[in-house]
Amino acid sequence: MTILNTAEDVRRAVVDGHKVFADTEAYPVIRDSIGQFLITCTMTEMCIGLTHRDGKTLNGKTFFRLD
Repeated sequence: MTILNTAEDVRRAVVDGHKVFADTEAYPVIRDSIGQFLITCTMTEMCIGLTHRDGKTLNGKTFFRLD
């Protein structure tokens, strides 16, 4: 497991094909078909954007990738 500290780190890991999660494995981070990075919920199938409107402030406390 590798901790990711910035939105750019999270985006790069997703693009590189790593499994990335926000807070727990119940919240995978994906890139959708139009290029948006989203935090999804496996329990409710809802999602939220990776960041606030500024594109830098993450919508989660801890992001990690499974290597």
